[in-house]
Amino acid sequence: MAKHIGILTAGGDSPGLNAAIRAVGKAAERSFAMNVIGFRDGFRGLVENRTVRLNGSALSGILTIGGTILGTSRDKPHRMPMGGQELDMTEVIIANYHKHNLDALVCLGGGGTMKNAYHLMQHGLNIITLPKTIDNDVAMTDVTFGFDTALGIATEAVDRLHSTAHSHHRIIVLEVMGHNAGWLALGAGLAGGADVILIPEIPYDVHSVADAILQRSQGGKGFSIVVVSEGALSKDAAARLAELEAARAAAESKKERKAIKAQIEAFRLEQLNNTMRLTRQLEELTRLESRLTILGHLQRGGTPSAVDRLLATRLGTAAAELIEQEVYGVMVAARGEGAEPVPLEQVAGKRRVVPLDHPWIRSARLIGVNLGD
Repeated sequence: MAKHIGILTAGGDSPGLNAAIRAVGKAAERSFAMNVIGFRDGFRGLVENRTVRLNGSALSGILTIGGTILGTSRDKPHRMPMGGQELDMTEVIIANYHKHNLDALVCLGGGGTMKNAYHLMQHGLNIITLPKTIDNDVAMTDVTFGFDTALGIATEAVDRLHSTAHSHHRIIVLEVMGHNAGWLALGAGLAGGADVILIPEIPYDVHSVADAILQRSQGGKGFSIVVVSEGALSKDAAARLAELEAARAAAESKKERKAIKAQIEAFRLEQLNNTMRLTRQLEELTRLESRLTILGHLQRGGTPSAVDRLLATRLGTAAAELIEQEVYGVMVAARGEGAEPVPLEQVAGKRRVVPLDHPWIRSARLIGVNLGD
């Protein structure tokens, strides 16, 4: 009998999602005679049973379109806001999964989606995931789709900011996405020729950054480009966060852990304006006019790059093949020019950050980029 599969996209939108939906759907339908439906708006659509038939006509023409035709949300199956309270909707999801006679559910998303998908896998559903995020921080895969497009956008921003920085003899600070991983800032900074790159993996000393900028100024270079991950922290802030995390790990009661968790969340909230503070600090320390540009959601929008379309297609078709082979409970990881299934338990709850010995970091240091340390 023909298999029935469902597809959903969860978490933040990312270039390449539609290419992946198209690849899974077309390969499943054309090569393996499967029936494919999509659930709207992530796990919430699965709870509310909002579906769309993903046949040839629905999948036609979406390869080059950004975002996701299915819509997305950050709702978690086990903690979903419903009627003013958070409810565990896992059993509802299981019921709807069986209502549609699904043989597998394909979840496209980042780190949070991997954890949510693993939760459903533990409750007996056949799950396959695909790694997408512009942050490139999903564990156990060489790369995520969405990253290359965002990298190109961020690099173009650095290119464009060079001209205004040079013309006005300014420090230009560019904030790019990356709460916990610096892949995007590091890649765009290197490709765009930034003078300073600050990432979450390397806590920075603002005086080190200011000194590097002043040395450039004294050497006759009247401008500097600083690329910063939104999650980059000063050494003092990083030390405080580490203290709080250690205190939570050592807490003996659930009440105490919850209280410390609230402190951590409040502290992280305080850091949201960190790049603005950094810009003011650099102006005060260097006496050079400083300006801040925050790319924000521009990085996630628009047409996916050829690289992301190819990657999403490669992983999506591999997912369809794995379903045909009845291989479940895995993420389809990019590995070299191919794809391979990785058990979800090896992915969920983990994060791929920039190793301190990564070649990009070594290259940055060799060409004189200041990394804030």
